[in-house]
Amino acid sequence: MRGMRIGVVVVALIALVAWLAIGVGRRSGDRVSLMVTGGTVVTMDAGGRVIEDAAVAIQGDTIVAVGPRLDIESRYHAASTIDARGQIIMPGLINAHTHVPMVLYRGLADDLALMDWLTKYIFPAEKATVSPEFVRIGSNLAALEMIESGTTTFADMYYFEDDIAEATHEAGLRAVLGQSVIRFPVADAATPELALQRAEAFLAKWQNDPLITPAVAPHAPYTVEPETLKAARALANKYNKPLLIHLAETKDEIKIVQEARHASPVTFLDSLGIWNGRSLGAHAVWLDAADMQVLHDRGVGLAHNPESNMKLASGVAAVTDWIAHGIHAGLGTDGAASNNDLDMFEAMRQAAFLAKVSSLNPTAMPATNALEMATRRGAEALGLGDRIGSLEPGKQADLITIAADGARQTPMFNAISHIVYVARGSDVRTTIVAGRVLMADGRVRTLRSAEVLQDARMMAGRVRAAVSTKSKEP
Repeated sequence: MRGMRIGVVVVALIALVAWLAIGVGRRSGDRVSLMVTGGTVVTMDAGGRVIEDAAVAIQGDTIVAVGPRLDIESRYHAASTIDARGQIIMPGLINAHTHVPMVLYRGLADDLALMDWLTKYIFPAEKATVSPEFVRIGSNLAALEMIESGTTTFADMYYFEDDIAEATHEAGLRAVLGQSVIRFPVADAATPELALQRAEAFLAKWQNDPLITPAVAPHAPYTVEPETLKAARALANKYNKPLLIHLAETKDEIKIVQEARHASPVTFLDSLGIWNGRSLGAHAVWLDAADMQVLHDRGVGLAHNPESNMKLASGVAAVTDWIAHGIHAGLGTDGAASNNDLDMFEAMRQAAFLAKVSSLNPTAMPATNALEMATRRGAEALGLGDRIGSLEPGKQADLITIAADGARQTPMFNAISHIVYVARGSDVRTTIVAGRVLMADGRVRTLRSAEVLQDARMMAGRVRAAVSTKSKEP
């Protein structure tokens, strides 16, 4: 009997040791680098899950779990934790079209039609002021504004794009950056051929970067010759990277292309094979059903820019028709010279309101659709839908938290409604990209804010002087 009891004790001890070993192994295996916990999680996944008192567990640059807080906290042990009680936890916002250095032209010329705004003010200002220094200072200012207002990914078209990429990478943001190609001499290239050479060097340098997706950006079908457009497409395909282009933005553009090419901008570009590869068209205000079918069939993403389109009176894009045609529809601010900010919360709100009032249908653009365009659909438009745009295990840890406990946010019956119709960029408390905390408790960590603002004010003085000098020339 005694031997039997000893045997039972030994078996029990062995079982206990095994259980402890399994427990220790599990605790060790379930360690994560960061946990964001306690807020209402808006996942933006295919099921549209919204989870109250939830948490997101992150290991390195990747989301490993999303769910109820008690469940996540019981399964994972974090090296660092962000308390998001009283906040909404959501995917970082995706700005599908902008020109970030143009923040330095914010308010330079307002209340003008697009062609007058471009030819009489913006192009002359760019000729007088754009340089690598200008671009870097403007990119830093834009990065600061985007981090503070919850944008984690943006698509850009401008000059000296390599300098924009350097500044973006240092700030920790994710971006699709297009080196511009245009017919006339510009700051970084005297000819389209030189612009294409610069674009190829840019593609080669950044092709494997985890945050920067380099792209080729022919300006528009009316400012780039057909052979150059085809060369830009071939270059993008050579490196398996996107082509970004302004598309069907105004009635004037439609008229110019129709008279010169006897086709719409969409069908003209299609005839050149421009859509044969990963592509994003910005604005797309003036499309017909045939255009939309071509864009759908070619898998082209589109970027809606409601604030810029309204301010420049370019027209109202038929975004609900884009979505009905199955087109990947993203949302952008355009450059701050024509918007005049990079706040994606404003872009969402105006996209919803514009669709409603233009159609006289209050259901035309529900809050959910506007938010999808700024997150999941925007990621798809940029060809990044498998990596970002929703909070799901396996995706990149790009997320933000926004305050939801102040007077303006109280009461909160529906988190998605609050994001689109109540929240502002200034409500963002935390910004995380690829698991790296760029801003915590409203304090940006990756940029020296005071220096960024000082540099921007200095450069704005140069812009003011240059524009004033130009205005006095005969």
